[in-house]
Amino acid sequence: MTPSWYDLLDVAPDASEAEIRAAWKAAIADLDPSDRRFRLYNQAAETLLDPQRRAAHDEALAADAAEDEPEAAVEESPVVAAAPATVATTDDAQGDEARDVTPGPVADEATGSRTRRTVPAWLLATLAMLTALTLAACVYVLVERPSDAAVEDSTRAAQAAAERAIGPILSYDALHLDEDQQAAHSYMTSAYRKDYDKLFEVIKQNAPATKTIVKADVVRSGIVRSGEDRVEVLLFVNRPTTNKQVTEPVVYKDQVTVTMQKVDGDWLVADLQTSPVGQ
Repeated sequence: MTPSWYDLLDVAPDASEAEIRAAWKAAIADLDPSDRRFRLYNQAAETLLDPQRRAAHDEALAADAAEDEPEAAVEESPVVAAAPATVATTDDAQGDEARDVTPGPVADEATGSRTRRTVPAWLLATLAMLTALTLAACVYVLVERPSDAAVEDSTRAAQAAAERAIGPILSYDALHLDEDQQAAHSYMTSAYRKDYDKLFEVIKQNAPATKTIVKADVVRSGIVRSGEDRVEVLLFVNRPTTNKQVTEPVVYKDQVTVTMQKVDGDWLVADLQTSPVGQ
């Protein structure tokens, strides 16, 4: 059987989204983005964290498993094949071997006509309905569903926008907090801006007294979940931080999961979750 994305991430086929995300983060934590394995792990996470793509992957695995299994004997409603009829010819009387004749259509003894099996009307109607549904599904996929190229282009654009946004959003300087806050707003959706402002109010209450300065830099990034209008990006970020007691920068390393949403043609941050690297 072909190895699956579950095998690559070393998770069970029924693993939860949290388990898959944790396995993926652990797998790429020490990899460089140029490493081929980095992209493979990203592809595995993209597939298994997307419900539709994961369902398609599971169906392919089930079909693959079914092909590998030996065909089982059918026990219900057994059909016994008739043995070929043996017809003895004149020459057979001389000791020649009998010839096998395969039975043909059954003839009606009274009329001499051959019977023909007919297909029930309900079966024809069912087949016609299934055909129509299949055609409709194909049309929907071709017309409504975005192409793989379109999704990939959108995903890359969202990833680039996330890398640009994360610096202004996570950075601040105690000397000009209002300017930093306004600069960060331009990278956010209106909904996320409310959450950000609540957090930044806490920073405003403490940073001036501690003279804290934080500068966030993106080290590398990867795609968690792709889409045409909504993309989830994982960024590895270094945050050199100083304050009035620590003049030499202390570098904090974080994993930042950013949900990017397309709004009026622009990719904006719709959600952001941070955690220290290794957790």
